[in-house]
Amino acid sequence: MRSDHYRNEVAQRHRRRSRLSAVPPEDPSISSDREFDVTSALTLPGAGQLGSDPQLPAGSQPLPFELDHLLARRVPGLIATRRHIHSHPELSGTEFETAALVARELSLAGLHPRLLPKGNGVICDIDGRPDGPVVALRADIDALPLTDAKDVPYRSTVDGVCHACGHDVHTTVLLGVGMLLAQLADAGQLDGRVRLLFQPAEEILPCGSLEVIEAGGLEDVVQIFALHCDPNQPVGKVGLRVGPITAAADNVTVRLSGPGGHTARPHLTVDLVDALGRLVTEVPALVSRRVPANSGLLLVFGHAAAGTRNNVIPSEASASGTLRVMDRDTWELAPKIVSQVVRDVIAPTGATVDLEYLRGRPPVSNDARAIDVLTAATAAALGPEGVAETPQSMGGEDFSWYLEHVPGALARLGVGRTGPNVDLHRPTFDVDERAIPAGVRVLVQTALRALAAAR
Repeated sequence: MRSDHYRNEVAQRHRRRSRLSAVPPEDPSISSDREFDVTSALTLPGAGQLGSDPQLPAGSQPLPFELDHLLARRVPGLIATRRHIHSHPELSGTEFETAALVARELSLAGLHPRLLPKGNGVICDIDGRPDGPVVALRADIDALPLTDAKDVPYRSTVDGVCHACGHDVHTTVLLGVGMLLAQLADAGQLDGRVRLLFQPAEEILPCGSLEVIEAGGLEDVVQIFALHCDPNQPVGKVGLRVGPITAAADNVTVRLSGPGGHTARPHLTVDLVDALGRLVTEVPALVSRRVPANSGLLLVFGHAAAGTRNNVIPSEASASGTLRVMDRDTWELAPKIVSQVVRDVIAPTGATVDLEYLRGRPPVSNDARAIDVLTAATAAALGPEGVAETPQSMGGEDFSWYLEHVPGALARLGVGRTGPNVDLHRPTFDVDERAIPAGVRVLVQTALRALAAAR
């Protein structure tokens, strides 16, 4: 079926020269003419034959109900889906086609997804035992306002928009989890309900996680889990940590105003360029002196602007940046501290100050029991060597808002490539796609163990 308003047809999702593999006729997984079955048999150029025995990581445990064989057949299609999402990124709040793709793939797997009220996110329950617990798994689906600088066939086709944080991988992994757990539920082997949350707007404020919560995404949920790409870890490793794993992150914007004037007579006006210089150089250091050193507070201005002519003192100037802090208590005090320091620094210049402090997200603080579940799941999925320690990051993640309501944990999925790794939020960021089946196995094992532990 073709859609007039949505151009994610099968032929576009999969790379050119894809072909149907020679699958044994007795294999029931492609015995129908449904799109889900047909696309699962597609291979990327150079891919091996599908339907062969899966190669499990050393020391790992097989998934129940022959799900490893199903995953092996799905991997080429999942990679193709990731590449399609990567080449068709959508900015935060406008993820309508990505959400439609997700909903369609889940429907083809026999599930019943529902769109968020705005249509840019998806919630989907996989129903197992009706009296069992509910465990949630979350993926964020938005991209960043960056120009893709990679020379790859799946390079972004949207000017100035790029999946430079791995959300295309998060989305694809959770789709793979949905496909496998749907089979388990159909077989009566799912001991409860698993809720898939495909969340918009993780990269902006206000956070998309709040939209999901408002739409009922956490109703009856006893635990929630998520993976985030980590280019500093190789494929086959998952970084785990009890307690804070990210920092709090807020947005700060300062607007300065004055009468303006001639650069020949700064004494007759307010020199806003001088005031702006004091703001961006003095305020960050002074703010950090008002809090304990171990709180890890970091204020960095990423944008500053003033004036248009070399001989005109402007009447307006502005700077905006992010405040990040590791400690929750210090995060609570940060707005008052920043406001006081900004006004103290600017007061001698005579400029008028308008401060906008936008609350972002608290630190993600992983629940100890949820980390126990993830640790056991990672060891089962990738072998004991797959479990790795990870430090607290200064990055922010709105997964923290879910943890304000229910216990859970965020883990770091190794996606590091051979050679020099490129950090997140860079226009050349890419992943080792072997991380996709690794992530699927980890989250499937996590869901099953979380359901069993919550009984």
